[in-house]
Amino acid sequence: MTSGRRRDPPGRGFTLIELVVVMAIVGLLLSIAAPRFLGSLDQGRENVRRQNISVLRNAIDQFRGDQGRFPETLEELVTRRYLREVPMDPVSERHDWRVVPPPEPDKGVYDVQPPEAPPKEGR
Repeated sequence: MTSGRRRDPPGRGFTLIELVVVMAIVGLLLSIAAPRFLGSLDQGRENVRRQNISVLRNAIDQFRGDQGRFPETLEELVTRRYLREVPMDPVSERHDWRVVPPPEPDKGVYDVQPPEAPPKEGR
């Protein structure tokens, strides 16, 4: 008496133990790969930040060479077309760079630093 159900031959499909082992291996591989991936994202943001600071400092130096004075604000670099726009800090995702005034009593922008960086003496 067969009930009309067809039984799969033995050996087809996966056992629960095989599935658990595969999931453990996948979890192990993800735990190894995820920190490296996230670390590379942070390193990339730091590289972009350093490049943005370099571009800002270069524009300030060019402005000083052309105008004979330091720019009043970073926006003046944009209006005078030394920059297309003030770059965004990729770490804090803001445009508010910390401006360092010149050592002379003049007003202006002597240097820029990331928003949360501690002040440095000189350049």
